[in-house]
Amino acid sequence: MLDSSTISTNANHKAIATWLLACCTVIFGMIILGGVTRLTGSGLSMVEWAPIMGILPPLNQAEWQETFLLYQQFPEYQLKNFHMSLEDFKSIFWFEYGHRLLGRSIGIIFLLPFLYFLFRGKIEKSLTPKLITMFILGGLQGLMGWYMVKSGLINDPHVSQYRLTAHLGLAVVIYAYMFWVALGLLYPKINDISTRLDNNIGRLSLIITSIIIITILSGGFVAGTHAGFAFNTFPLMNGKLIPDGLFEQTPLWRNFFENIVTVQFDHRVLATILFIIIPVFWFKAGKIELQPLARTGTHLLLAALALQITLGISTLLLVVPVALAATHQAGAIVLLTTALFVSQQLHR
Repeated sequence: MLDSSTISTNANHKAIATWLLACCTVIFGMIILGGVTRLTGSGLSMVEWAPIMGILPPLNQAEWQETFLLYQQFPEYQLKNFHMSLEDFKSIFWFEYGHRLLGRSIGIIFLLPFLYFLFRGKIEKSLTPKLITMFILGGLQGLMGWYMVKSGLINDPHVSQYRLTAHLGLAVVIYAYMFWVALGLLYPKINDISTRLDNNIGRLSLIITSIIIITILSGGFVAGTHAGFAFNTFPLMNGKLIPDGLFEQTPLWRNFFENIVTVQFDHRVLATILFIIIPVFWFKAGKIELQPLARTGTHLLLAALALQITLGISTLLLVVPVALAATHQAGAIVLLTTALFVSQQLHR
């Protein structure tokens, strides 16, 4: 029978985990909205960074004219959107405004419950540094977002693919870390040695999770270089499995981040690796006695892979329609989520 102290601890863990999972849900939405903002060309519509005063949008015609006039002073309007009317500008402004407002909201959604749990003494000492780290990473993410936007407010109205991928990568790290900590609270380690698995399957799950993260980062470079709009055939690229021009830039390393041929090819290769390794993992896991949640997780991982591969190929063949491309980005986070869940269950 559990004593009152253990029952109270478990209740606190469940409450904190529920809060963290709610934050993860909002971050998931933030990542998708960020993708839509990029896909609709809305990311440079707000040319000032005002973390506090920028909460309110333009509220009347004069304020809209002032905001539009400010936008007109930057290269994106002068070189690309010079034909744009005020109504056209509003259509891109709202995506970027929504993205920034949601980012601020995440800070509040995280901070207020954290302070409540902290002052009520519901957070264990070992957990406090993890939660503080999450908050610091969230603040850095806001700075990274503006650092990314600034790269497109100069001569070339195009954000740096390096900064865009760093912004995406940090969002993924925050999401994954928060989700992992929440799972640890909901499903603590099992101390009975008889329940422990061979570490090989656990290591393989971590390898898969790492490859998924690398593939998501690769997708950031695909987005940042607009590589998805080229070579819209599958499985061939320009009629070949290994296309010409893979390493035409010098030095060699630049090809992996700036050459659209190499960038898209790398993303395909990483997706193909997942297409092979996840079914192998699923097959190997099927031969081992697993806890029900871990078993269910392996099935979900395989299903998430099938969905993501289908979305990726469809997005490519249809030349990156906004809705489908955003769904593909969502599918990447779903795949990562299932991989994290499986890994956590296997390492309990």
